[in-house]
Amino acid sequence: MPEIRVTPLGAGQDVGRSCILVSIGGKNVMLDCGMHMGFSDDRRFPDFSYITRNGRLTDFLDCVIISHFHLDHCGALPYFSEMVGYDGPIYMTQPTQAICPILLEDYRKIAVDKKGEANFFTSQMIKDCMKKVVAVHLHQTVQVDDELEIKAYYAGHVLGAAMFQIKVGSESVVYTGDYNMTPDRHLGAAWIDKCRPNLLITESTYATTIRDSKRCRERDFLKKVHETVERGGKVLIPVFALGRAQELCILLETFWERMDLKAPIYFSTGLTEKANHYYKLFIPWTNQKIRKTFVQRNMFEFKHIKAFDRAFADSPGPMVVFATPGMLHAGQSLQIFRKWAGSERNMVIMPGYCVQGTVGHKILSGQRKLEMEGRQVVITPTLPPPALSHACCDTAAGVMQVEYMSFSAHADARASCSCGQAEPENVLLVHGEAKKMSFLKQKIEQNSVGKPRRGRACEGGFSRACADRARHLAEALSTPPRGQLLYAANGETVTLSTSPSIPVGISLGLLKREMAQGMWAGHAGWGGAAAGQVAPQTAPAPAPAPASQGYSRMPRSPGSCRHPIMKDSNFRLVSSEQALKELGLAEHQLRFTCRVHLHDTRKEQETALRVYSHLKSVLKDHCVQHLPDGSVTVESILIQAAAHSEDPSTKVLLVSWTYQDEELGSYLTSLLKKGLPQAS
Repeated sequence: MPEIRVTPLGAGQDVGRSCILVSIGGKNVMLDCGMHMGFSDDRRFPDFSYITRNGRLTDFLDCVIISHFHLDHCGALPYFSEMVGYDGPIYMTQPTQAICPILLEDYRKIAVDKKGEANFFTSQMIKDCMKKVVAVHLHQTVQVDDELEIKAYYAGHVLGAAMFQIKVGSESVVYTGDYNMTPDRHLGAAWIDKCRPNLLITESTYATTIRDSKRCRERDFLKKVHETVERGGKVLIPVFALGRAQELCILLETFWERMDLKAPIYFSTGLTEKANHYYKLFIPWTNQKIRKTFVQRNMFEFKHIKAFDRAFADSPGPMVVFATPGMLHAGQSLQIFRKWAGSERNMVIMPGYCVQGTVGHKILSGQRKLEMEGRQVVITPTLPPPALSHACCDTAAGVMQVEYMSFSAHADARASCSCGQAEPENVLLVHGEAKKMSFLKQKIEQNSVGKPRRGRACEGGFSRACADRARHLAEALSTPPRGQLLYAANGETVTLSTSPSIPVGISLGLLKREMAQGMWAGHAGWGGAAAGQVAPQTAPAPAPAPASQGYSRMPRSPGSCRHPIMKDSNFRLVSSEQALKELGLAEHQLRFTCRVHLHDTRKEQETALRVYSHLKSVLKDHCVQHLPDGSVTVESILIQAAAHSEDPSTKVLLVSWTYQDEELGSYLTSLLKKGLPQAS
């Protein structure tokens, strides 16, 4: 029995260092190769020991696929290729190929030049790694080898992010990476062709979250920022260089223009220029509105947003600053946070997810004390975690407000198990927290069987509001997996058995005719389809018999007018007439004949007439005819009377039928053997 094996090397039941090993049809594919921003020890990179024990990596792995440029999906790539040792192809989109080395170099500078870390990849290693990259276009089928093919689809999330379909023969896996089903101000929604993969590997960052409407979140965000600058405070918005930063910049630029506000807005030095360059270069990856107005107005050339200088952090008066990185784990955003944490007028707005180990995660999860540069910051949340929406940082100087407003470009819980038009047999959750994965799985399974039992709504340490959201999600899922909903820890292997199948094409005309005649009923092996739908169907793989011209033929079932044919390894379902025409064959009819002896001294024509009269009276529900040549027909059954060669008083009835009417033919033979009724 064929099988698909999946082993998370990272992001199995956590967020960070995404790295999923998939074995399908004898091929091994690595999906993403990221790092964990919350660790600087051995936990920073995925555990590659699982695959290095198999010998030379290039011989073991057929390819590596990178879904997008975020470091938790590509940050370990130079380490893996240049230090662990991998020389095979690395597939990613063109925007990812362009942006990835810049972010890797920035990350290397922080780790090596500023923190002095050893055993780290070098600038040259980044360059050598990127030489192995093969750029892919959306909807382009890339043939990795004779059997393995991959195809990229638009994922939203960030510029250049892609979902990938991996196929070997009839087996397929869809990997979402990080994706967003909701269009925003600069990117479109994720989209994939209609497909039925054996397995969907999907992120579950927000496994128990159903977000409020985007309009409500934007209104609350603008209100908080406006209130803070109006009272003379400073607003820090930690972001990553590309993605949510552009989304929020467009939002604030429009609001500042409409309200004629004068407070300055700053962005980390150099990042606005880089972002603007790449959005110009890859404008086809943005949404329709950006593409249509790009010639008249570049939405990424901001009037109110200027480059930030470190000296501005000490300037008096209100301001808004976008600073990197987005999780407050290092860099300019953490430096500004330290400076501004002492004022009650200031606010930090966390617009996205923060992984465990970062300062951002600590303040959002309710940690009360932070140690920064020898100064203790005491945090007093006003709401219990994890439903934290507001917190205060108490210092000797005052109080800094902390707000969490999710503008993260990840799919929320509603989309985690139903990715666009993909209708998977099984779903594997990755890139999420173990408790939330378990909770989501429990709610979906309860919903598929019946209503959840009372008293179970708040299990696992979740609030009732969280439980209600998960329950509503389970009820709202339109296309839950037909098989299993799974999740696995890092290093744990999930094995799924797959049924051999082949796609069979069918013309719209034949499909309509077959369904009108009810020919699909009782054939459970054939995939159903709605009338008017032109879609590949899936049928059990037959054992084709050799035939001429490179074709294979299969006998049709009794009463059927459809005929599967195969040419160049592709199956199509056609009518028998079309199959004979394409094969260049004449139609032959196979008939079975049985002899029945009757004692009758009359002539052959009179005997045939007696047979006709008898069958007409007995078979009232069948079409019985007496033909001019003296023969009798019942449906496709032909009956002829002939003289016996040796006994003139005996007649021979020749009864013949096709194999479709074998049952009726046998019945008629038995009936005639009993003789004809005496003439009155």
